[in-house]
Amino acid sequence: MDETGEIRRIWQSLGLPGLVDVHTHFMPKPVMDKVWKYFDDAGPLVGRPWPIAYRTDEAHRVETLRGFGVRAFTSLVYPHKPQMAAWLNQWAAQFAAATPDCLHTATLFPEPGVTDYVRAAVDGGVRVVKVHIQVGGFDPTDPLLDGAWGVLADAGVPVVVHCGSGPVPGAHTGPGPVAALLARHPRLRLVIAHLGMPEYAEFLDLADRFDGVYLDTTMAFTSFVEEVMPFPPTQYGRLLDCGERILFGSDFPNIPYGYAEAMGVLTRIPGVDADWLRKVFHDNGAQLFQL
Repeated sequence: MDETGEIRRIWQSLGLPGLVDVHTHFMPKPVMDKVWKYFDDAGPLVGRPWPIAYRTDEAHRVETLRGFGVRAFTSLVYPHKPQMAAWLNQWAAQFAAATPDCLHTATLFPEPGVTDYVRAAVDGGVRVVKVHIQVGGFDPTDPLLDGAWGVLADAGVPVVVHCGSGPVPGAHTGPGPVAALLARHPRLRLVIAHLGMPEYAEFLDLADRFDGVYLDTTMAFTSFVEEVMPFPPTQYGRLLDCGERILFGSDFPNIPYGYAEAMGVLTRIPGVDADWLRKVFHDNGAQLFQL
């Protein structure tokens, strides 16, 4: 069976209408090209060879996801310096308008004016925000961001946040800064990318403490990650018990393996059942984004 057939077999066998993938990347071509070059060069934030599995043009990548049966996906953009986020938000708004199955995405950076452009994005119908603490190299509790976090908390817009210390630690990664952020803005809806790897247990702790904390499965349990940041078997039960707030994410197209593996590994978690998989692959995301 080809890859598309295998992917469709998984979700069809669960009786689902398709997939919701909360962690996919679409960016302006010059930005995506630079991101791919960074992976090709195994840059310092990557730390190891990382071939891009789906290195095709934008239109082909959209059609690939549709062929897999992805009903809704994201264009997770993120800045690495000031005066970049507002431009990325404009591009992402235009991309979502032209691509109805892409959730309107935005991002932010600690800089003057961030509250204004985040409020403009919310007023413009943004559905999800991406924050990359590792790449941005900033503290999420930076006072410059306080107003923007308040806007997002009030609007209930989910924020996919890369805050774990994988693949390599950053100055502000780990559960501590996120716990401090939630202490100030407890109503934030945060989707912890990559299950918070490698601090899996600590981010599950935050999900226990805050009703608005979700986790996405991006790259977790794949052989690529298990080699260096394995999910602790002692936490399987907690992950399954937290099934209402686990969301499927793939990191498409920037993954060094096939999309079918990203799905298949979840079906082999010890103790997993069809109900958990239905929630993770579709129902939780559909509910969170009101699809």
